[in-house]
Amino acid sequence: MNEPPEPQSSEPESTSAPEQAAKADGLELARDIANGYRTSAPKQPRRAGRKPSTSRGVKRESRDDPEPLAQFLGKLIADQGWAENLSAQQVFTDWAAIVGEEVARHCIIAGYEDGQLEVEADSTAWATQLRLLAPRIVAKLNTRLGQGSVVRINISGPKGPSWIKGKRTIRNARGPRDTYG
Repeated sequence: MNEPPEPQSSEPESTSAPEQAAKADGLELARDIANGYRTSAPKQPRRAGRKPSTSRGVKRESRDDPEPLAQFLGKLIADQGWAENLSAQQVFTDWAAIVGEEVARHCIIAGYEDGQLEVEADSTAWATQLRLLAPRIVAKLNTRLGQGSVVRINISGPKGPSWIKGKRTIRNARGPRDTYG
């Protein structure tokens, strides 16, 4: 009967048994060292102020992690109680959308305090028109910003020239009175 052929080794036959034993021992030695490091690795010292992670794969927030600016500002506004004041300040940013582009071109907001809105018109005609439109503007502002945020609108027209400073001024004088009829 035929005998099965012996398996051939990948190493050449010229190497001797002690050399093969040294290679196997060196490989075994390297494996033992690597396994030793894996099982008994020295623990890394903990950094101060950091807590160890409780679960793997879950990202935890740290105070060092960046936070979106909008999220930070939202928290700051809520913590400080500025939400009501900021919603009332939308009068300044949304003025053109509330009253319309044409009206917004002829008047500006001079101030807002305690529910009273100060508006300055660029002519007396526009000041008169705004006085007539004031109840509607107050209603629009209150629906947009919240009920009671604007109680009254004070409208002023253009201011006349001041005679307080200049070349021809006299101390404690009333100024020229015949200019405006």
